[in-house]
Amino acid sequence: MRPDVPLGERRIGRIPVRNLWFLMLYASDLTRISGDFKALVDESIDDLPELVARLLADSVERRLRRNLSRGYRPRQMVLARVRGRIDILTTESRLLLSRGEVYCRFEDLTIDTPRNRLVRAALDLMARLLRNGELVHRCRALASTLARAGVGGVRPSRADLALDQIGRNDGTDRFMMALARLAFDLALPTEDSGATALVAPDREEVWVRRLFEKAVLGFSRIELEPLGWTVSGSIPLEWQVSSESEGLAAILPRMVTDIVLDPPDEGCRVIVDTKFASILSARRFGDVSLKSGYLYQMYAYIRSQEGREPRWNGAAGLFLHPAVGGAVHEHVVIQNHAITFATVDLSSPAAAIRHELRRLLRGKHQA
Repeated sequence: MRPDVPLGERRIGRIPVRNLWFLMLYASDLTRISGDFKALVDESIDDLPELVARLLADSVERRLRRNLSRGYRPRQMVLARVRGRIDILTTESRLLLSRGEVYCRFEDLTIDTPRNRLVRAALDLMARLLRNGELVHRCRALASTLARAGVGGVRPSRADLALDQIGRNDGTDRFMMALARLAFDLALPTEDSGATALVAPDREEVWVRRLFEKAVLGFSRIELEPLGWTVSGSIPLEWQVSSESEGLAAILPRMVTDIVLDPPDEGCRVIVDTKFASILSARRFGDVSLKSGYLYQMYAYIRSQEGREPRWNGAAGLFLHPAVGGAVHEHVVIQNHAITFATVDLSSPAAAIRHELRRLLRGKHQA
């Protein structure tokens, strides 16, 4: 990899890094904070890591001025006086009472919470990855300030973060944590030597497929919900079974859609299924065809739900595939259900990707 090539212009496989940043931005928790998210999409994402680092530093500085949030940390130790609850079994087994001591379990109010550790770890990471000297110094200084305040430097686990719920009074932490998580995501896409490495997406299909699916869902929320659309992700569908054998329920395949879009006029419901795979398959003698399994899958989704409610009766399906250097836009109407197969070229500029996603998701792909 040539060091003189800007990071955003470098490629993972055949996909420019800046376009993986684009997907990460829309797949991040920031899409749930629409007001703050607009500040990101209004600016260029050609150097998204610097933009995220600057916004993260701004958020941390604001939080420091108001004091960092605190939380309770469970502790257990031998004490000369009772604090919290006495662990009688441990106290008796160690013969602590004979020394005038008890073994207690209690909670400490601390600034060393999972969310604060995540933010400090993100600042440390950005300071190592960025090339902007002023911003690097700023991130290091803020990380040192958190360390002096008593915040640990080890990145918390997902389990730790799940226990650290953000309350209504700590809403300002939500944006800061979303930026910290995005900072770690942005450190992933590189094949250069360094602290973090990821092989090309064609060798990491699961990772990029999930990223693409989450990005399309986040993009749909940002673009369509302000227009009155209802956007839902991972919706399970039930088979309309009239009778079944005793053991069928345990082996009947489950149906779960990636994304469901309902327009504000209560018109045609759209079922979006994202695939990180070629939309075409090779046949004998050099011919190609749409993959039949995809068509059968969408047909089962929409026909199995007919009669449940009016929006299902004319529901449309959209298969959305990423592509590099090519495009496929085809559609068919089968028994009053339109099914579209479309690709989005991930080698295009971010503005072109945004325009194409907007056009497809709003249902103008058949125009």
